[in-house]
Amino acid sequence: MRRWLLWVPLAVFAGLVALTVYGLRRPADRTVYSRMIGQPVPAFVAPAMLPGRPGLASATLHGRVRLVNVFASWCIPCAAEAPQLATLKARGVEVDGLAVRDTPTAVADFLARYGDPYARIGDDREARVQLALGSSGVPESFVVDGSGRIMDQHVGDIRPEDVSAIVAAVRAAR
Repeated sequence: MRRWLLWVPLAVFAGLVALTVYGLRRPADRTVYSRMIGQPVPAFVAPAMLPGRPGLASATLHGRVRLVNVFASWCIPCAAEAPQLATLKARGVEVDGLAVRDTPTAVADFLARYGDPYARIGDDREARVQLALGSSGVPESFVVDGSGRIMDQHVGDIRPEDVSAIVAAVRAAR
C-alpha cells in the first residue's frame, strides 16, 4: 500500500523539470513600461545641452505633436536608431531630444557622427526628467500630443520596422 510513496519524489522532480522547461521556452517580458501613458507630461525644465540650441521643457511640449527621444551619446543602441530618427523627421515628425547623463562635447560629437534630427535637446544630467517620464533606460521615445499628454511609448531603439507604427501613433495623437 505504501509503494506509491516511493514514486512521489520522482513525480515532484518531473514536475519541477516540466516547470523549468516551460519557463525557459516562454521567457517573461521584462520590458518596463511608463505609467505616464495617457497622463500629462510632468512639469520640468531641461536646460539647453548645446549652445545656440533650445533646451526642453514641459511648457514647450504644448501646441504640436512631438516625439521626445531619451538618448545618450554613450548608448550604442542610440547610435543604431539614428537613421530611423532621421527618417521620422523626413516624414514630418518633430523630434525633441533629452540627453541623459551626458556632456555637451560628447553630445555634439554624437550628433556630428550620427546625424541631428532634434529640434530641441534638453540636458538631463541627473536623469530626473527621464525618471519623471517613467523611462527606465535609453533609448526610449514618447509621443506627446499637442496638449502635453503622453500618448505612446517606444521602449528600446527604433528599428526600420518600427517607423510606420511611430508615424501612425503621431498621426493618431493629432
